[in-house]
Amino acid sequence: MPDDADATRARQRTGTGIGLLLVLVLGAALLIALPGDESPDGDGACAARTVGSWRADDGLTAEFARYGDDASRTDDWTGGDGTHSVRLPDGRVLWLFSDTYLGRVYGPPNPHGESYAWRDTTAPLVRNSAVLMRDGRLETTLPAPLFADPAPNQWRWPVAARVEPRSPGSSEQVVRVLLWVRTAGPSPWIYGVPTATEVATLSLPGLRLESVVKVLDQQLVPDPSRRVLFGTTLVEEDGWTYVFGGDDRRAASRPASYAYVARVPQGRLADPSAWQYWSGSAWVPGARPRPVLGDGQRTGVGSAFSVVRDGGTYVLFTMAAGTKGLTTVASYWACSPEGPWHGPAKEFSPSLPPGQVAAYNPQAHPVLSRAGRLVLSYDVNWLETTGAAAQLSRNVSLYRPRFVTLRLTPAG
Repeated sequence: MPDDADATRARQRTGTGIGLLLVLVLGAALLIALPGDESPDGDGACAARTVGSWRADDGLTAEFARYGDDASRTDDWTGGDGTHSVRLPDGRVLWLFSDTYLGRVYGPPNPHGESYAWRDTTAPLVRNSAVLMRDGRLETTLPAPLFADPAPNQWRWPVAARVEPRSPGSSEQVVRVLLWVRTAGPSPWIYGVPTATEVATLSLPGLRLESVVKVLDQQLVPDPSRRVLFGTTLVEEDGWTYVFGGDDRRAASRPASYAYVARVPQGRLADPSAWQYWSGSAWVPGARPRPVLGDGQRTGVGSAFSVVRDGGTYVLFTMAAGTKGLTTVASYWACSPEGPWHGPAKEFSPSLPPGQVAAYNPQAHPVLSRAGRLVLSYDVNWLETTGAAAQLSRNVSLYRPRFVTLRLTPAG
């Protein structure tokens, strides 16, 4: 799901499995404390932070390649985007994806004589999927799609998930998964019109879908570029789950979109009445959310974005504004989820495979981060309009997550 107006012009919707494309993915932030890493002055105080160093995490990237290329099953994950993760109470990691290819992968050479693993262009495409990992090894794909389409010409993309009490004070735990509902629409909404934010409840340990509840309906907002979807990533802090979201300004040819934030008491993510939105000055139930970051030009967010908490400082990662948003990750920092946010700060450009491709959806994975090192994934997709589906099947490695590990340091 490529980002920004350049990508929108570059592609038409082809049903190629392009899930949270940067032009659409309306991010939400993941607030986490980096394990084993203290704040700049060691006492939890807030201070400017930025990316000090980063490196490719070849091991994690290779694990998804190994699993996707495994030809022993024909109904499992072979590629997808919208990469999110949550650790379950029994130690397993649940990985959630948006548009996903299933089917079988064949070893090289492909039908064009190239040294790429490939899949047939008739391989099944589903709107979402879930894969389980145990002890660092991907094991199985849940029956897909996990979340059925809510209506004709609509679909659900899963974003953030967390384990929380079934209800406040309950000893029983469930998995809550945030879902974005999008509706098919004309250009520039070639990846769907933002429609609603939902919360799904999965049982534990069986991960049976119990219910889906709509928490924020945006259909009455007349301008689709101003509709806000919440939930790319979540975290509990002081009894609250902070949930960030974004609008679709980039789909409307803006250099950057705006970020928003809501909060929900622990155990009540699936209760629409419990949601409070930052109004610009206070947390208010039912209020129209107001932006916490972005001027629509130089500052703002791309598709999905992530926020980590390092000591007393929050650091936000997003694709950069403008054309750099196809290749470059930028960062911002703040002393609270509602800001004010400062930046953009240091940028970095992770590696990309050759061809007309883009990086998007930088997502933090606290379940894999340790010793002051933060694991971040990014997705890759093909940009060209003609033959996109064929390109993704011609070289299956294109449409899979890649990983980097980075360390945060005081900003200069």
